[in-house]
Amino acid sequence: MTTPLTPPPSRVGSGLRIGVLALQGDFREHLHAVDAAGAAGIGVRRPAELEGLDGLIIPGGESTTIDKLARLFDLRDPLRERIRAGLPVYGSCAGMILLAEEIADPATDLAGNPQQTFGGLDITVRRNAFGRQRESFETDLEFKGLEFSAEDGTVAPVHAVFIRGPWVERVGAGVEVLAQVEPSKAGHPESLDGTARIVAVRSGKLLATSFHPEVTGEKRVHELFIRMIRGEA
Repeated sequence: MTTPLTPPPSRVGSGLRIGVLALQGDFREHLHAVDAAGAAGIGVRRPAELEGLDGLIIPGGESTTIDKLARLFDLRDPLRERIRAGLPVYGSCAGMILLAEEIADPATDLAGNPQQTFGGLDITVRRNAFGRQRESFETDLEFKGLEFSAEDGTVAPVHAVFIRGPWVERVGAGVEVLAQVEPSKAGHPESLDGTARIVAVRSGKLLATSFHPEVTGEKRVHELFIRMIRGEA
């Protein structure tokens, strides 16, 4: 299921330079999505490549590996500084974990040190919350903020793919919940306690989703991020 950008699709990101953290994970798919929106997609592996960006995407992958590689490539501190200085950032799946200020179940290294994040979003996330790879699932979500895509006054649901995705257990002041998954729609509803799980949030110019819109061809989440960069959403 794919959802086209609202017209004109070739201009929505025109003139913008959007970086995609390209250390590990599905960064290529995000670069394709950025290019399809008319923006210039920039793979980011070194601090110098952060210069001149209008926004940044942190892709899905292994949050612990991205964390380690960011420190190895001297990217972690420059990223944290730019996020705190107001750089618009969108994180999907592992990217959501890396934008969180707190992880409920952090991985630890051989010395027992918990994994680190870039921070920025006042949320607590739980890693791999929806289960293992074999428990991946797809579902349709009501997603706030996509009114620009309405047809006849109706906003189509977002078709979301969850692959070992996190969920948000706590949101702080100023964090808006954009989408939730009902237990009956999850891959293993028998293990949930009946409470909807938060899977998309926004705070200022920071956006995060538990799922992978770049996998399904769902364009509107990237378009929302572009509109956030432009101050139009």
